[in-house]
Amino acid sequence: MKITIEIQNQYFEAVLNDSETAKSIYNVLPIRSIINVWGDEIYFDIPVSAALEADAKTVMQVGELAYYPPMKAFCIFYGPTPLSSGEAPVAAGPVNSFGKLVNFNPDELRQLKDGVEVKISTLG
Repeated sequence: MKITIEIQNQYFEAVLNDSETAKSIYNVLPIRSIINVWGDEIYFDIPVSAALEADAKTVMQVGELAYYPPMKAFCIFYGPTPLSSGEAPVAAGPVNSFGKLVNFNPDELRQLKDGVEVKISTLG
């Protein structure tokens, strides 16, 4: 499953894994929301309710996509967050990893600010 993430005329492609969370998100696309920025993480609310999965984690990889159940949030990690002690992104709490950005430059995401619209669509 592939998706595209559009923010301020920038397009980011991602590949989703085969988790239940990924399937739940893919099945409600397209989604529009407003982004929030927290360190080198973008997150926004989506109309999906998913439980924490058995392999939920807090230490992420750059480019990883995750779902944060308490906020019903879609998260994009592209560098250190306020909870990081090194270069690895650290989520605010346990999240379900459901995919990864492909061929992207983290600096493009670092230019984005709170309050702009994001659109997530299926690709292909």
